[in-house]
Amino acid sequence: MFDTKQFTMPDGRRIAYRHIRGTGPALVFLPGYMSDMAGGKATAMFDWARQQGRACLLFDYSGCGQSGGSFADGTLSRWREEVLALIDAKIEGQVVIVGSSMGGWLMLLAGMELGDRLAGLVGIAPAPDFTEWGRSDTDKDKLAAGETVYDDNPYGPEPTPTHPGFFADGQSQLLLGSEIPIEAPVRLIHGQRDDDVPWDISTRLAEALRSDDIQVTLIKDGDHRLSRDQDIALILQTVEALSKGPS
Repeated sequence: MFDTKQFTMPDGRRIAYRHIRGTGPALVFLPGYMSDMAGGKATAMFDWARQQGRACLLFDYSGCGQSGGSFADGTLSRWREEVLALIDAKIEGQVVIVGSSMGGWLMLLAGMELGDRLAGLVGIAPAPDFTEWGRSDTDKDKLAAGETVYDDNPYGPEPTPTHPGFFADGQSQLLLGSEIPIEAPVRLIHGQRDDDVPWDISTRLAEALRSDDIQVTLIKDGDHRLSRDQDIALILQTVEALSKGPS
């Protein structure tokens, strides 16, 4: 019933997406690095939204999942263009963006462009600035010199690449060193056993955001993925409460 469709960007990029209409604010899920809309958190949110009669949008960044293009061409700027284009084309009114890991960096970059259309943000182990704090000086030198760096991948057999273009673009999009001009409500959920993104990134992000309506939830036994049943239940409860606005 909710088949994957293709959206064509002005330059011909074809972006795979799933969309259901419903009440708002619409929910938009942004996956992590090398992830896609088939992941457990994304599909759980889509199914929940359908059951609740909520508008919801999932999609794969170019070079990821079912979208066209090469992953090596992917950058935060490129993917932000896609986020904003899909929201503009498929959603009326306000949105709540839910960003996982790298998607938590991307939700901030997109959120700053949305103005009054942004009803709120939910970051799941958000990873803003990971090209800075997540890289050794040796790696940064290699990337700056145009070399692709590969990391062990705990979630699959192939190593995870970081391409020079992504790194350079990320370094031009750093956010944590100054005030982030977002005034919408923000909810951050982070596991304290996260081996990929230190949980203090969420507390640093809370401090940097201009909004005063921020809550940080730390899950003591939570890992980076936060994909257990209880983790997903907490994420959905958070999305529901944030969507209702102030009580």
